[in-house]
Amino acid sequence: LFLEYEAEQPQFPDVPEPKHGSVPLEAGTSQLLHMEQFYSAPAADTVVQQLPPIPEGAPFPGPPDPKACSAREYLEYYIFPVLLPGMAELLHQAEKEKCFERKRTTFIACDFLAEWLYNKNPKRKDEPFTEFFSIPFVIDWLTAHPRPPIPLSLLLSEEAASIVIQSFWRGYRVRCKSEIQELRQWQKQLREEKNIIKVVEEFWSKREAK
Repeated sequence: LFLEYEAEQPQFPDVPEPKHGSVPLEAGTSQLLHMEQFYSAPAADTVVQQLPPIPEGAPFPGPPDPKACSAREYLEYYIFPVLLPGMAELLHQAEKEKCFERKRTTFIACDFLAEWLYNKNPKRKDEPFTEFFSIPFVIDWLTAHPRPPIPLSLLLSEEAASIVIQSFWRGYRVRCKSEIQELRQWQKQLREEKNIIKVVEEFWSKREAK
């Protein structure tokens, strides 16, 4: 069986079969180099033959004229190289603000992108960082178009919101007690019998009459 298996195995051309015993390092190295040349040389030749010729001295195309180019060229050469890095930073910041986890947040994407583009402007290379609400054109715009105030629910942190919810729940549980309900009912009856509002109105009417 071993002889049949050996007979079925393909033999490398022009490579002497190893004899029994140890093989010198130089002989093994020369055989490996011969095998690599035999199998890799034609493949390398075919790869080189398939490669298209590279033109020599071809001028590198420069940026198109922004006033004469098409809309697509203007976007590809002048808008996207600046806008796409800003969009990437916008997504990272939105992830930090947990915009993908919550329905409402205080993060405004347009404000962040405007601030990023303004500070990354090459004309402001050596100038300090400017916050969004300190940008001149933003100040002018918000002066003419003031924004509504941000709801308190969006301004509270998670810790502050949890404290508000817990305090409201504790107050509700206290108000549900029987003795507290009795006290509140007594206060309600007292207000109806005394009619404090009417008494105050009569007092001020007499004061004004004098």
